[in-house]
Amino acid sequence: MFFHSKKKTVQRIPDNMEPVLLVSICTGETTASFRDKTTGKTVGICLIQEPSDLERFKSQYGISGDIPKVY
Repeated sequence: MFFHSKKKTVQRIPDNMEPVLLVSICTGETTASFRDKTTGKTVGICLIQEPSDLERFKSQYGISGDIPKVY
């Protein structure tokens, strides 16, 4: 049986959204999210448990550089 690998495509970030890391003050739990620039509402995308999770999130959405943290 042949296995086909999926092509890695960079997903598009909507123009009104910006990437942020939501960090819990108590536990330090970090969630990669997108924040709406106009309303300030956030949409959680994935939980960051290891540095590789953050790198995967950045490569999936084509993000370079640092992502601001929101506590």
